[in-house]
Amino acid sequence: MKQALLVIDAQQELMDGNQTESAVFRKDQLISNINLVIKKAVNSSVPVVFVRDLDIAEGKGKGFQVHENIHMPDDAKIFDKTATNSFHGTGLLNYLKSQETEHVVIMGCATQYCIDSAVRTATISGLDVTLVADGHSTTDSDTLSAEQIIKHHNQTLHGHYNVEHFSIVRNAEEDLFDPTHDSYR
Repeated sequence: MKQALLVIDAQQELMDGNQTESAVFRKDQLISNINLVIKKAVNSSVPVVFVRDLDIAEGKGKGFQVHENIHMPDDAKIFDKTATNSFHGTGLLNYLKSQETEHVVIMGCATQYCIDSAVRTATISGLDVTLVADGHSTTDSDTLSAEQIIKHHNQTLHGHYNVEHFSIVRNAEEDLFDPTHDSYR
């Protein structure tokens, strides 16, 4: 089965915060988990794909780049987006289809926006998804803490399906590139 690791909006300014926004919840643990899964992907010869949001740091400078503490492989593919959905207006889906990808592991920011839409879009686009439970984050909203948002999405997206394809939620230390979707079908 062909797979890919998709790291969404793991950008310097989004993760660290700025004058008006706080850093994402458990940033250091998130970075550590992203690096752990990248290492697993590289060791399993799974392509690593980064998606960057052009709204972060106005799409330029250090703040726009993938966080400096993330170990981005030299051969990583990068897509830039202008929408919440990583698949909208980018070549991401065409790239995954050209690689005959069937399963994507998803990590990054922000849980209730870009992560949620990527998981849902991937399933309706013919991909099985593993969302890394401790591999995505966000900031507090006016009504919920970041921790509550993450827990809610982990529960809601585990078993989310579109008939043939669905998402499951697993932790970073698990063997994410040994998909378990068939045991749920």
